[in-house]
Amino acid sequence: MQYYSLNNPNHKVSFQEAVIQGLAPDRGLYFPESITVLPNDFFNQIENYSNQEIAFNCIQPFVGDEIPTEVLKQIIAETLCFDFPVVAVDENIYSLELFHGPTMAFKDVGARFMSRCLAYFNRDKNQTNTVLVATSGDTGGAVASGFLGVKGVDVVILYPSGKVSDIQERQLTTLGQNITALEIDGVFDDCQDMVKKAFLDEDLTYKNLTSANSINIARWLPQMFYFFYAYKALKKLNKPLITSCPSGNFGNICAGIIAKKIGLPLSHFVASTNANDTVPQFLATGKYTAKPSVATISNAMDVGNPSNFVRIQELYNNDLNAFQKDFSSYSFTDDETLEAMKLIHKTSGYVAEPHGAVGYLGLVKEMEKHQDSVGFLLETAHPIKFLDVVEPVLGIQLAVPTQIESVLNKEKVSIKIANYSEFKKFLLQ
Repeated sequence: MQYYSLNNPNHKVSFQEAVIQGLAPDRGLYFPESITVLPNDFFNQIENYSNQEIAFNCIQPFVGDEIPTEVLKQIIAETLCFDFPVVAVDENIYSLELFHGPTMAFKDVGARFMSRCLAYFNRDKNQTNTVLVATSGDTGGAVASGFLGVKGVDVVILYPSGKVSDIQERQLTTLGQNITALEIDGVFDDCQDMVKKAFLDEDLTYKNLTSANSINIARWLPQMFYFFYAYKALKKLNKPLITSCPSGNFGNICAGIIAKKIGLPLSHFVASTNANDTVPQFLATGKYTAKPSVATISNAMDVGNPSNFVRIQELYNNDLNAFQKDFSSYSFTDDETLEAMKLIHKTSGYVAEPHGAVGYLGLVKEMEKHQDSVGFLLETAHPIKFLDVVEPVLGIQLAVPTQIESVLNKEKVSIKIANYSEFKKFLLQ
């Protein structure tokens, strides 16, 4: 499988090169040269496959022969070591829970998959890769956990000071070993811009930089597994299936569209956003205008210029009309999010955190147009990670899961960075 830069289709690399580079030299995101459609029989019999077997069938065409079959199966087995339950929330509305992994966030899958691919590619090399990751919340913790102790890899996490929850911050600042956290004076977009700028800095070439954000294909592509698992659970209802993704950098929903392109019968996608409404505005006006991010209670979605949206446009050949047939996007305020959390808990007893509540709102709005459908939202993080919002709003006390308890009493260690020159100086040292 070859991957090309979205800035230059003539620049092509292998899967291994795309994973190691993260971003193309021209700053373009890598995109697969072809998309293999899976046979109908696979979907007809999907309930007979294990989650690991489903994942292998999905991802293998994108990897090709660059990782041997048995090694790839082992990588998948180590990646998917937890469950993905589908839970009823309302009539014809379900929550696909993606928070049962080691850091209780959906990004555990991509981080674990990528770390193991990188370890395989570095198995015979006497060099160190520096993995850079910008986080608005959960990415940092998932990458820190997924890459902890991986030979030949140093991880540098950039996060916006004061704009992630206490638990999220502890997950990315307390592990030590090969993990370093940089506390940036700014917002997530500033962190992401620093990472992208470092890739183009010739002074840093010898550092073998790569990214563990969803701009990296090995972080992004495994996210399509989720949609197959939801379909497997809901197929028996025999109704059109709509999915709503709480959307920040748009990696999840982009992976869902890839799943549809390889044959998964999903009828419609909803990108549910908070006040950071760049994509809803694009659908309304036809013009894409990046804007500074705004801080909200659903902080992992506080992204004003989502990187993966260019991949979505490529999947639809930049045809806005074709895109809108499959895709809607709605923006919701913090007040609407809080009211949704209360409503969900009152009617079903289900505890949704702010991101899941935004996903619920988008799904309800879209399903008004498709009343014969079934919908599922992606619940991307455990409510405990946002206990300062969840507990007072719902008037409950959350039990602390083992995964979270293990970091609560550890000491935070971070380095404060004000600008790119300080970031570069750190990398050079």
